[in-house]
Amino acid sequence: MSLPDLTLRPRRLRNSATLRRMVRETTLSVNDLIYPLFVDESISESMDVGSMPGVSRLPLSGVGDAVREVAALGIPGVILFGIPSEKDAIGSEAWNDEGIVQRAIREAKAASPETCVIADSCFCEYTDHGHCGVLHGEDVDNDATLANLQKEAVSYARAGVDIIAPSGMMDGMIGAIRSALDDAGFSNTPIMSYAVKYASGYFGPFRDAADSSPSFGDRASYQMDPANAREALKEAAIDIAEGADILMVKPALAYLDIVAAVKQATDVPMAVYNVSGEYAMVKAAAEKGWIDEKRVVMETMLSFKRAGADLILTYHAKDVARWLNDE
Repeated sequence: MSLPDLTLRPRRLRNSATLRRMVRETTLSVNDLIYPLFVDESISESMDVGSMPGVSRLPLSGVGDAVREVAALGIPGVILFGIPSEKDAIGSEAWNDEGIVQRAIREAKAASPETCVIADSCFCEYTDHGHCGVLHGEDVDNDATLANLQKEAVSYARAGVDIIAPSGMMDGMIGAIRSALDDAGFSNTPIMSYAVKYASGYFGPFRDAADSSPSFGDRASYQMDPANAREALKEAAIDIAEGADILMVKPALAYLDIVAAVKQATDVPMAVYNVSGEYAMVKAAAEKGWIDEKRVVMETMLSFKRAGADLILTYHAKDVARWLNDE
């Protein structure tokens, strides 16, 4: 039997590691990474998060060392999540100039002035009910929450934050925050919007880390329905029009189609959040010996870049940086 015409042989360019590297279409860099940090006002020593191996809640005194470790690996940025010692119905500690995130911002910038310090802007960690804003009955009052987001953002800016990252999915949040920052003299402070954030089951371990589980109901009335794709483009367009400088899709791995679609439709940098559930599944499978952790993590990171991500928020960031630096 004769063979088919094999003039076209794609395998020619796979013959060696050098050739594969030379024609590689997608690259991953340490510069793409952002590492999340949880800072707990109530503790004096680091506390492991059981559902997220390798991740800990930090005391305020541990922020400087954590940021210096991240900087030494070449990772350019961290994002801060605060757990206050006191909570109330409206999350008022979020705009306390001596609150946990505000102090953590100052500690981080003192430890590594060149590190980009991002502050997540929401209220689920600050409210005694665990929802992302002011309640009216059992529903989050969108517009009352916007006023508090403005106060929180300005307080973070006064503390010296580099980027504000609002994550509550309130209508109009980017415009409200942009207006407040500009009026307070912080027109050069960028906003990284969680523009496309789904009501996802992948967030479970994060709620252990941030002590942010809702005391009743869920967040489906303000986070997006996982079935919707066109709505993501609408949310992204609104946030760009209101002044967002960077967009984010969260979660990342189950929504790569959304990442690609939003990237194609917009002209601002794109971030993805490789969330706690995605991280925990990899860690659990690796612990069982079912997968090669490094190989799976690096393949996952490349999938985010291939889909269009410019920035990757991930709990794997320190490991990824070490692997890339070793190479």
